[in-house]
Amino acid sequence: MDFNAYKPTGKLSNKHMLTLMDYSTEEIWEILKCAIELKRKVYAHEKHEYLAGKTLAMIFAKSSTRTRISFEQGIKQLGGSPLFLSTNDIQLGRGEPIRDTVRVMERMNIDGIMIRTFKQSDLNELAKWGHIPVINGLTDDFHPCQVLADILTVYEKFGTLEGKKLTFFGEGFNMANSLMLGCAKVGMDVCICSPEGLGPDPAIVEAARKGAFGGAKVTVTSDIDEAIKGAHAVYTDVFFSMGQTKDPAKEKALMPMQVNAEMMKKADPDAIFLHCLPAHRGEEVTDEVMESPQSWIFPEAENRLHAQKAVMYLLMKD
Repeated sequence: MDFNAYKPTGKLSNKHMLTLMDYSTEEIWEILKCAIELKRKVYAHEKHEYLAGKTLAMIFAKSSTRTRISFEQGIKQLGGSPLFLSTNDIQLGRGEPIRDTVRVMERMNIDGIMIRTFKQSDLNELAKWGHIPVINGLTDDFHPCQVLADILTVYEKFGTLEGKKLTFFGEGFNMANSLMLGCAKVGMDVCICSPEGLGPDPAIVEAARKGAFGGAKVTVTSDIDEAIKGAHAVYTDVFFSMGQTKDPAKEKALMPMQVNAEMMKKADPDAIFLHCLPAHRGEEVTDEVMESPQSWIFPEAENRLHAQKAVMYLLMKD
């Protein structure tokens, strides 16, 4: 069976969205099929208030544009209500244990939690002590909702996932980790191209290879020409994440991996460019590529809304 042949069941065995490591191929397909249908309903102006009366608490330890807008709009379109909580404004940011915070939220009829924070262990703690779904809006280790949107964007371009190759240029951190896990599980070849010493965690590389569907290949290399050859989607992210100090030595190592017009010429002729945004134009990617016909960054950003609505619906409806 492949993605196009998969028939949705409307169910997930997972209770949370902490990392795609926990999800099977079929569960990721389930989310993607649901996202496609919810997107169709938006464009057809069909109401789909499946989470009427439900409340999503959105906890932000990091500032955000796309994550906040997409989750806030998404829960509203599903008929529910968003509750924005900055860690600067709640007791969690002043040292209250996570186990206390989540149990108070449950008693006040919160139906789900999305958290954008630094440590993956904070999500695990929320999931351990609470009984309501916890969704990863981004941590230093994983960014699963972004990757669901990325895979959906590749599918919209090519009409298939199996056998397509996505190449990521940059440091092997949260985006590289989640791209390896998500792409491999839907049958896409994925290549992470990082300078020596800046590659992804070998344990996550091994987990991605073990979970690969249909012979999908997971490659880690520092060879730019090897990485870009045959790529159907070319992906990058900022060289320095939020809160990181610019390191001249690291920047020097990463600059040869800047995605520019010359690099895109070496990819598949129909290749698209993806970026989770915000982008530092002139650093990890040139303005020319960002504004080119190959750039699918804005459909990709929109797909955060549809993919996350599918996650919320499937996790929170019961």
